[in-house]
Amino acid sequence: MLFSRDIGIDLGTSNTLICDKKGRVIIREPSVVAVDVKTKRVLATGDEAKAMIGRTPGSIIAVRPLQEGVIADFDMTSDMLRSFIYRSSKRSLFTRTRVVISIPSDVTEVERRAVEDAVRSAGAQDVELIEEPMAAALGVGLPVYDATGSMVVDIGGGTCDVAVISLGGIAACKSIKVGGDALDEAIVNHLKREHDLLIGTNTAEDIKLKIGSAASYDGEGAMEVRGRNTINGLPKSTEITSAEVREILSEPVSKIIAAIKETLEVTLPELAADIIDKGIYLTGGSSQLRGLADLISQETKIAVHIPENPMNCVATGTSIKLRRAL
Repeated sequence: MLFSRDIGIDLGTSNTLICDKKGRVIIREPSVVAVDVKTKRVLATGDEAKAMIGRTPGSIIAVRPLQEGVIADFDMTSDMLRSFIYRSSKRSLFTRTRVVISIPSDVTEVERRAVEDAVRSAGAQDVELIEEPMAAALGVGLPVYDATGSMVVDIGGGTCDVAVISLGGIAACKSIKVGGDALDEAIVNHLKREHDLLIGTNTAEDIKLKIGSAASYDGEGAMEVRGRNTINGLPKSTEITSAEVREILSEPVSKIIAAIKETLEVTLPELAADIIDKGIYLTGGSSQLRGLADLISQETKIAVHIPENPMNCVATGTSIKLRRAL
C-alpha cells in the first residue's frame, strides 16, 4: 500500500515556503544554496546557506538558484527542493509525494517545464503548477471560482504579479521583474554611486526594513550604514535618512503602480466594478513596505487591503489547491 504525502510549495526567488495539506507552513527558508566550487557538492541550503553569503572562503559560494521568479540553475534548484522536501516530513519507500507548486503568471512553457522537472527530480511523483496570483487569491480567501472580479497584487522577491481573477481563471494579468530584490539593488547602487560605499544585499535589505518606505511616515529617522569605500577599499560608514531611501525606492515602486494601472485599464467594466467594491489585495513579503498600500490606493482611487500574513498567502493557496485536487 502506498501512502501519499501532499505538500504545497511557494518557490520564491527570495524564500521558499512549504505547506502541508492543512495549510500549516512547515518550511520557511531562504532560496539559497551553498556549494563547494571544486567538488560542486551542495554544502547547505536555506538559512544555513544564507548566513554564508558574503562570508565564505573562495572555495565555497552561496548562490540563489532562482532569478526574477524563474530557475537560473536547474541542478541547484533540484538539490535545494530535495533538501526542503526531505526535511518537511518523514518519508519511506512506500510514500508517494504529490506537490502543488506556484509559478509566476507569465512564465514560458520551457520555464514551466523546468519547474516541473526540478520538483520531479527532487522526489515528487505527481506535480501540479498553479500561477502565483491565483494561489495568493485562494490564500487570501477571495471568491476566485465565482462570477465576480477579484484583484491580487503579489509582490515577491523577484517579481510582481498583478491579476484580475474570475470564474477560476485569470481575466487580466501583468507580471514585471520588480520585487524585493529590485528594491535592495536600488539601495546598493545608490550608495555606491552617491556615497562611494559598497554594501551587500543583506545590508540593503536591513536598510529597507528599518527605514524604507513608499510614502512619508511618522517617526522617520536615519541609520548608520557600514561597508567598504569604493575608492580606497578601506572600511567606511555613512548615514542615510528615511527620505533618501524613499527617493531611492520611488522608481521601482512607480513600476509596480504602473503595472497595476495597466492591468485595470484592460479589465472588463463589470469586473472593474467588482474590484472598486472589494478593493485590491496585496500579498507577498514586499507588499509590507511602509506606505505602499496607501500610495497604491491614492494612485488608483481604490481601497487596498493587506491580509494578516501576506508572506504566507501563496503557500496557503497551494495547500487549498491540494485539498481541492484530492
